[in-house]
Amino acid sequence: MNYTADLKKPLRHFLPEDFVVTDWNGLEPWFKDLEERKLDSREALEKWLLDMSELEAVVSEDSCWRQIRMTCDTENKQLEEAFAYFCLEIQPKIQPYADRLNRKLVENPHTKELDQHQFYSYLRSVRKRIELFRDENIPLQAELSVLAQQFGVISGKMTVTMNGQEYTLQQASKFLENPDRSIREEVYRKIQERRLQNKDALNDLYSQLIALRHQTALNAGFANYRDYKFEELGRFDYTKEDCFRFHDAVKEYVLPLVNKINENKKKKLGLDNLRPWDIDAEPAGTEPLHPFAHAEELITKTTACFDQLNPFFGDCLRTMKTMGRFDLESRKGKAPGGYNCPLAETGAPFIFMNAAGQMGDLTTMVHEGGHAIHSFLAHPLELSAFKEYPMEIAEVASMSMELFSMDHWDLFFPDKNDLARARRHQMERVITIFPWIATIDKFQHWVYENPTHTLTERTEKWLEIMGEFSSQVVDWQGLEQYRPFSWQRQLHLFEVPFYYIEYGIAQLGALGLWKQYKENKETALSNYISALSLGGTRTLPELYDAAHLRFDFSKEHIKQLMDFVSTEMEKNCS
Repeated sequence: MNYTADLKKPLRHFLPEDFVVTDWNGLEPWFKDLEERKLDSREALEKWLLDMSELEAVVSEDSCWRQIRMTCDTENKQLEEAFAYFCLEIQPKIQPYADRLNRKLVENPHTKELDQHQFYSYLRSVRKRIELFRDENIPLQAELSVLAQQFGVISGKMTVTMNGQEYTLQQASKFLENPDRSIREEVYRKIQERRLQNKDALNDLYSQLIALRHQTALNAGFANYRDYKFEELGRFDYTKEDCFRFHDAVKEYVLPLVNKINENKKKKLGLDNLRPWDIDAEPAGTEPLHPFAHAEELITKTTACFDQLNPFFGDCLRTMKTMGRFDLESRKGKAPGGYNCPLAETGAPFIFMNAAGQMGDLTTMVHEGGHAIHSFLAHPLELSAFKEYPMEIAEVASMSMELFSMDHWDLFFPDKNDLARARRHQMERVITIFPWIATIDKFQHWVYENPTHTLTERTEKWLEIMGEFSSQVVDWQGLEQYRPFSWQRQLHLFEVPFYYIEYGIAQLGALGLWKQYKENKETALSNYISALSLGGTRTLPELYDAAHLRFDFSKEHIKQLMDFVSTEMEKNCS
């Protein structure tokens, strides 16, 4: 099948072409139309579904743009207010209609006449939303949406000064690659001290979020927010016990590899002890990797890299560039992190990140580029709901692209030694990310199982869990004041609770696809495209099957994949 990234805004068949979301009064008549419409045949039901999909796409895209604009400039009060207005004045009024429309769908006799294979996952999710819906949670969810964004507002103001110049924390982190150890230590301590200034504000924010989330769960009849969130996230195919087994497997089979990587770093740097500011360093006389100088160059080189994998992949980025769908460089007042935001009506997503010219920025760009390709592949699906795919497959899309693209990183690193260093950096990152994923995930389980915990208990538990998954090779002596608050840098805890184990599950899938790629590139890329183009029209195990992957995070499977990536690292980068 031929895929195209040549997107044209679809013609509307329900809403007027010039309709824009402004307030609830302008929006409600369209929801009323859907609620009151007679659905007396399969044809009428299918037309109703298309109209509802169109309305959902328009509303979703409006909401996404409000969030994008606010994260691009957290100091602009008007943008913050526009986002808050949607969360507090529009979204809460949509939710009761959405619930009634969900019930209208599942109760209609003609729903049985729809293609049950195509609609199975969608209808299963609709039934779950009906089950979870509570009127009393509408104001809580509105408050949570606004409150969670305060993390970006607080973090966006964080800067440090080096050599008389002000840097965002993302920009300052490039000094951690400096061959001069004293400079690395200086910037490390400055970043940590700057984070400490907001430790109380972030602790208070997290406590408020925990309390509201716990109440939401109680209202819906759950013992805790973790159990509620698993249902809300549509985790139909694995359980909390599977997550605990994943944690154990990481401890048993991944942590020894992390220790080995760190021992090698210590040896390479000629150090008696490896400190946190040494993790990203190179030996004296070795320049840090500089894959690009500015955002334009990053886009140009990534596009060329994607072209070599598949011209369609490069076309996706070209379309986004034409449509102005990138904000890549770090600056003061910009929210931290990076994301790819699908835009449901126009189809081309938006990539946001905080690039500062570092190796990690290249990884982020190809990662978010993988998400973007997923958005393009799923966009032709008929209903907006079909494009809402599970996060566990979404992250396979992005993490696989990190690994596939390495074959063409010579575009960023013409020097063979630099190229080998970059690939080694990526493969080490694949391994070293697992313990942090397990740490954050295990911490969340405890937090929401014990929602009335004190700040002291939170700190003690964090230190205990972090100790389980920390490399014994890194020396933290004298840095004890920073450790208790290191969880506060993780955006997901504040903004998207329980969305983190997906990275671990997906990294296993990405390694499986990379293994396929090593054996037969064309087959692996074909499996990748086939699975992603299904969007959310199949269950998670079926999507993994479509990619010819095992949906498996047992100890045995994790051990096999760790052995594979270790072998590749030694083979390609020794």
